[in-house]
Amino acid sequence: MYCTHYGEIAFEKAKKFANRTALKYRDNVSGVWKDITWGSLAKQVRIIAKALIEMGVKEEERVALFSQNMADMVAVDLACQAVRATAVPLYATSSASQVDFIVNDAEIKLLFAGEQLQYDVATQVLEKSNFLKKIVAVDSNIHLRGIDSSISFEDFMKHGESSSADDELEARRSRLSENDLTTLIYTSGTTGEPKGVILRQSNYQHIMKIHDIRLKNISDKDLSLAFLPMCHIFERAWSYFCLHRNMVVAINQNPKEIQKILKEVRPTVMCAVPRFWEKIHIGVNEKIDSFSPLMQKLMRHAIKVGEEYNIGYRSKGKHAPYGLSLRYKLYNATLFKILKKVLGLDRGRFFPTAGAAISPEVNAFLHSVGFNIVAGYGLTESTATVSCCNPFNENYDISSAGDIMPEVEVKIGENDEILLRGKSITEGYFNRPEINEQSFIDGWFRTGDAGYLTKEGRLVIRERIKELFKTSNGKYVAPQQVEGKLLLDKYIEQAAVVADQRKFVSALIVPAMPTLKAYAESAKISFSSDEELLQNPKIISFYEGRIQQAQKELAPFEQVKRFKLLSTPFSIDNDELTPTLKLKRKIISMHYADEIEEMYKE
Repeated sequence: MYCTHYGEIAFEKAKKFANRTALKYRDNVSGVWKDITWGSLAKQVRIIAKALIEMGVKEEERVALFSQNMADMVAVDLACQAVRATAVPLYATSSASQVDFIVNDAEIKLLFAGEQLQYDVATQVLEKSNFLKKIVAVDSNIHLRGIDSSISFEDFMKHGESSSADDELEARRSRLSENDLTTLIYTSGTTGEPKGVILRQSNYQHIMKIHDIRLKNISDKDLSLAFLPMCHIFERAWSYFCLHRNMVVAINQNPKEIQKILKEVRPTVMCAVPRFWEKIHIGVNEKIDSFSPLMQKLMRHAIKVGEEYNIGYRSKGKHAPYGLSLRYKLYNATLFKILKKVLGLDRGRFFPTAGAAISPEVNAFLHSVGFNIVAGYGLTESTATVSCCNPFNENYDISSAGDIMPEVEVKIGENDEILLRGKSITEGYFNRPEINEQSFIDGWFRTGDAGYLTKEGRLVIRERIKELFKTSNGKYVAPQQVEGKLLLDKYIEQAAVVADQRKFVSALIVPAMPTLKAYAESAKISFSSDEELLQNPKIISFYEGRIQQAQKELAPFEQVKRFKLLSTPFSIDNDELTPTLKLKRKIISMHYADEIEEMYKE
């Protein structure tokens, strides 16, 4: 299938499918889901495009999209491409300092703010910025501060409606090219300053082409829920692909309401990160534990049957014995169907999952109960997908990130580093010539991730090379692997491993406080504050046991020997998390230096 320039996609789709739904969104006032047809979307994109021209936006000028997922922002994004401008998507949770850095780095003059929070942050940046000149407040409920540099989205649209820039718009559309700088997506900056990844139209067109090859069995009958932030390359590229394939994309504006929204939308496909599925795994097991002994036994047996059927046979491309198939179909039509319906995932065909490695334990469980998890690997720099498991529930390996995508080249370099080459790979970082030189070797992009290729050609991810810790005993520890084990425990919300140049591994643990308080109440442990609860010897002993259980499969030198329970979660506001919720380990080590030293006292 031919993938057109995304500056043209709304216009071309409208010619063929004017009355077909392209997007769905939930009205904040009525709570009703509303449809946006391709015809309506094309009209809106045209108006926004002309308004951008009226605002003086030039070709390849950078425009910031600072928002949670919003249908209007999809239109703004497509309009930027239609006028050959470059969209710079920002996480809705970004702090003023983070936005300020990107605004200055990309020399952004115009910024679209989604809701009041983003608008307030943007005004802080504008007050001291040498570049930012105008803020468009998208949500109609945003309270403008009365400054000349702010304009409501309604008034912005009026500029486009009354504009005479049709000729200029058509002239720009005639110059659309695969070389157009489509987006600058800034990396999360876990180990340094964020870097703007250059993604041209050719990168997106190629990634769509290879997804067409790999994902032939999806259709315009599928419905995708845009759950992850669309400023993240995973959701962004996936949603672009869905629009390309005439699928409906439902926009999730409020991630905190995901459980409710899943039941309302009931998507057939949805991309997610491992942490989402880890919480599903924890929640389902917690629910099973609350059942009667007889029902618990039945559910555990059903899961065992599911594992034997899906992992033992289907994943290997084998036909299961008749009796096993019959038992699985029975459980799938009853117990598993009820489970999936309760979660709003009963119509799910497959669920792309990336952003980090999903543990084989969680992956096996999900496949056992009938969730078709499609694990994969990708980066912003690769325009998302480098590899993925078979999306149609056969010939997959739950311990790998799947088969390499067509026309993407992968090889393993020094220190087992994964190297990439191909048309979907970025040419480099915006205004970073020195880093660009370091990031490529003989035309191959250095991912910074360590892994290997199996004899079947599947990619297995080991660890992030830059995040590897080396203990004082010379042992290398991958913190993400250890943290991943700990986070499978329902009583642990966050974990930060400490080990670099230390005698042994330790960890800062943020408990899942509601769950812990429920346990304390059942165990008749009294407390007057969170701090008092976390200092209780019984609670500390309780966590010692759970941590030991969680890490029993790790090598002795990888296991957490000491830990500290924290009452305050790691947060973006405290600069301890990136906008993608990844740990900023250096910052955390600075903030909790005293607690860390206490763990290593003899």
